[in-house]
Amino acid sequence: MVREFELPDVGEGVAEGELLRWQVEPGDSVSEDQPVAEVETDKAVVDVPSPVDGVVEELRAAEGEIVPVGDVIIVFRVEGEDEPDGTETAPTDDTTADSGHQTDEEAPTQPAEDAQSEPAVTQRVQVAAPPSVRRLARELGVDISSIADSSLGRITESDVRAHANTDSHSSSQEQSNQQTAAAERQKQQATSTQSVSSVQARETADRETTVAVPKTRHVAAKEGIDLDTVPTDERKDGEPFVTLETVQEYAEAQQQAQKTDREAVAERAAADEPARPESRKPYKGIRQTIGSAMTSSKYTAPHVTHQDEVDVTALVDARSTLRQEAEEHDIRLTYMPFVMKACAAALQENPQVNISLDEANEEIVEKQYYNIGVATATDDGLLVPVVEDVDAKGLLEVASETNEKTQRARERSLSPEEMRGGTFTISNIGGIGGEYGTPIINQPESAILALGEIKKKPRVVEADGEETIEPRHVMTLSLSFDHRVLDGADAARFTNSVQKYLRNPNLLLLE
Repeated sequence: MVREFELPDVGEGVAEGELLRWQVEPGDSVSEDQPVAEVETDKAVVDVPSPVDGVVEELRAAEGEIVPVGDVIIVFRVEGEDEPDGTETAPTDDTTADSGHQTDEEAPTQPAEDAQSEPAVTQRVQVAAPPSVRRLARELGVDISSIADSSLGRITESDVRAHANTDSHSSSQEQSNQQTAAAERQKQQATSTQSVSSVQARETADRETTVAVPKTRHVAAKEGIDLDTVPTDERKDGEPFVTLETVQEYAEAQQQAQKTDREAVAERAAADEPARPESRKPYKGIRQTIGSAMTSSKYTAPHVTHQDEVDVTALVDARSTLRQEAEEHDIRLTYMPFVMKACAAALQENPQVNISLDEANEEIVEKQYYNIGVATATDDGLLVPVVEDVDAKGLLEVASETNEKTQRARERSLSPEEMRGGTFTISNIGGIGGEYGTPIINQPESAILALGEIKKKPRVVEADGEETIEPRHVMTLSLSFDHRVLDGADAARFTNSVQKYLRNPNLLLLE
């Protein structure tokens, strides 16, 4: 029996997805829950499992195609179920009229014989490669299944690049030839267009007198046409005579000639320009989703950014002390877990920041849970994995979960559910370099904090009643907030609380 399988909603609210790669081919036997395809939604790359045990009959979508949820993407032939209307009977003479269809239907009933007679066709190679390598292969236009791995059973980035380079010379030569041909075509078109406009321009008269009715003269003056230049064979009272229709046609011809001349000049200029090394790629997927979300947030919520700096010398010392102990637990300890804990504590002290605006119901939603999102740069754009209940977790637990989720975000293996439910977001621009920024709120949250690079700066330090200038470690903070629901005083109080914990990280031990 044939089963058609529609693309399911692989993420909450997803309307469509890009079919990145088929993991099966027609004729392959599959079992229930076996991945048959990789689909990229606007937030993640997910495997689509088979709903049945059976044989792949037909693939209805091509790799790289955008498929709406609900469209049939694959057809299975389910073993052990009868065909309707007795089609399971033995072949008769009628099969000669539809031999190709009959052969396909018979294939699943004799898998062993097929495997022996046509092993090269029926044996499918499973390619082991991480998502980042598969993505690189797609970007370089390389069929990853044709690559021989150089490492221990996994295709690496180096394998893909080496394979791509083998065809680079011929591809470059072909591209050069195409650019030369295009430039030649542009020159030919420009020359042809120029000739036409020149002929039209010569089709003018040169008289001393012309007879016309007042309305015709009025129209000619309005169009800037000299009646003595309008060609005509008509005469009135022995003098050349032009009608209104003649003047209008002449005006249109002149305008078209001028337009053609302008286009020819522009084309010649374009043809003379040297070919620039540039390429284009579709604006879609996560990049498009990020763009839409940022645009909506920027032009919906009135953003205000509160900026400050904090002396984190004690935090630098604390992290240095705890890092070795964290490594003993196989945990990489960065500054981010400290900041996440500090923000969770500050949100508890300033609950007016841990809110969202429900515009549909005209309500302000006050949240008593503290889920912190961490903006993570990936090859495809910014993703925000969420660590839930940061206030209730220890520092190392927060560090471990953050490391694990940010790594999976970079590999595009994070599920959409793991990027939802945040109440506050942190963006670390200092990891790349830079001090201040104007981060855009990750709606429906009401605020987002950007961390600047920690730098040594001179600061006035007061101790035992004396002031001295010392080099201190200083971090900058940029808090963007939704001015519809938060005021500048709210932002300042919240930032002060964050600074308190970052200046004295020992306070986090009490959280």
